[in-house]
Amino acid sequence: MKLELQKGSRSRVLAGLLFAIMGIFVIRLFYLQIIQHDYYVGLADTEQIKRLEIPAERGVIYALDGDKPVQLVMNETVYTVFADPQIIETSDHSKIIDVVRRIAGGNARAELEGLLAKKETRYQVLATKVSRVQAEKIKAESLRGISFQKETQRVYPEGALAAQVLGFVNFEGKGTYGVESALNDRLKGTKGLLQSVVDVADVPLTIGNRNINTPAVNGDNIVLSIDRNVQSYTEQALAAGLARTGATKGSVLVMNPQTGKVLAMANLPTYKPAEFNKVEDAAAFNNDTISAPYEPGSDVKTFTMATGIDKGVVKADDTFNNTDYITVDDRTITNATKGKTGIITFQTALTWSLNTGFVTVAQRLGDGKQITKSARDIMYNYFHDRFRLGQRTGIELDNEAKGTVISPDDADGNAVRYSNMAFGQGLDATMIQVTAGFSSIINGGNYYKPTILNGTIDQNGDYKPDAAPQPLEKGVVSASTSNQIREMTHIARVSSFPSADKPGYYVGGKTGTSQVIINGQYSDRETVGTYLGYGGSDTSEYVIMVQVSGKDKLMQGARDAMPIFTDLSNWMINYLKIQPKG
Repeated sequence: MKLELQKGSRSRVLAGLLFAIMGIFVIRLFYLQIIQHDYYVGLADTEQIKRLEIPAERGVIYALDGDKPVQLVMNETVYTVFADPQIIETSDHSKIIDVVRRIAGGNARAELEGLLAKKETRYQVLATKVSRVQAEKIKAESLRGISFQKETQRVYPEGALAAQVLGFVNFEGKGTYGVESALNDRLKGTKGLLQSVVDVADVPLTIGNRNINTPAVNGDNIVLSIDRNVQSYTEQALAAGLARTGATKGSVLVMNPQTGKVLAMANLPTYKPAEFNKVEDAAAFNNDTISAPYEPGSDVKTFTMATGIDKGVVKADDTFNNTDYITVDDRTITNATKGKTGIITFQTALTWSLNTGFVTVAQRLGDGKQITKSARDIMYNYFHDRFRLGQRTGIELDNEAKGTVISPDDADGNAVRYSNMAFGQGLDATMIQVTAGFSSIINGGNYYKPTILNGTIDQNGDYKPDAAPQPLEKGVVSASTSNQIREMTHIARVSSFPSADKPGYYVGGKTGTSQVIINGQYSDRETVGTYLGYGGSDTSEYVIMVQVSGKDKLMQGARDAMPIFTDLSNWMINYLKIQPKG
């Protein structure tokens, strides 16, 4: 009986052990298959699934040659050399490193040995921007685990032309400055994805719902409103003007006042977008026509006169008593040009750029003696709300600045401030703001949003122009006011520069010489010279704004900026084939 009990005990012990061992297996299997399921699926995916991003081709940027699009920024095919460290034998590392460094040269990545040693990954970039010839030479070495990815890089057939308008694509593939940055999302396109499940020999399995082949979507091909011929001549005229005057900085903007389309934007100093990494002073990247607010100076006198005429308080042949100075509160304002004293017309005040005349206009917007709150409200409405000084225009370029026009409701928006604004001090604006506002004054009274775009080129190569621009605001000033300002600026030009323009054409403009604020005070050692004008026949076909400056340089609108305008204006008349007035 005792022996039978012992036998039964051993059986139960063995059975218990078996159940315990089975329990351990069940728990382990549960842990592996259920709790650690995602982890091991991930490991399997790493071994069995190859993913490759398919880069999208960046959109091409075109300018216009008359009405025909021409490529200004193109793409060049280059290759990225990459490795799959999991299928490369350690013994092959030295050969791969030698081949890549010898053929790819400076385009090879540093620390190639470390990249090849990353066995936990299946994609390591060994070299970038490798040419087709270099890629073929590397491929001829038949290196196991080495593959190539086709990509593109930017090429600029026109060199530095319109550099600040275009911007560039940095080493990370992101648009920087200009159109490349502002329209980066449109230009870059959408990457595709190629995903394949492979066998142990790294051969893709063609059957399986985990294979993905999503094609890349190329970026938009953009056509700019920039005319390459106008841009080219503008840059030449600006360079010649700086050489003649000794200015070290300059900008020119050319706009169609009937549409708001920009035909040229030039800035010096400049750079080559293909060599952006060689630029020592990043200021060369800036498009100062949109990104550098300044006190516009006497150019704004046309805005003040337009406001006075539009409100019916003054006309060109109205008169005032000029004593060469005028007092506003505790400040005395004088004229740069002295001696035109006595009873004179406002046309004379514009022609000779007399500050006193335009402070008088501001006073007449009020009670005739003071620049009242009502007068300041009117000026703010025209300057800021209608002509849009001190407001970003929304042009399709990066780094556009805002500027400042102080509201009369602000403590600083007093009579003294607005007396200064009447002749172009005490406010900050950009060249694009001044040009667009001036265009609205001389085109009949319609404000067009400035634009740098003209259309697109679809994937079939067909040019699709954008719809004709519509005014952002009509009736900024009346048609009558517009005609009167055109005539006043025309008389001012022919009176001051009688032989500058081609005969038979209607050209007008205004000089500007602005003081520069240094350390919070106006400097007597540095000024900015500008000229703002238009040209055409029965209608204004173009508006040109020129700005020249330099550290410790006393630049003048009439002497230094106006000849650049004249050079370009006369060229534009020929280029646009404008017929003279009958």
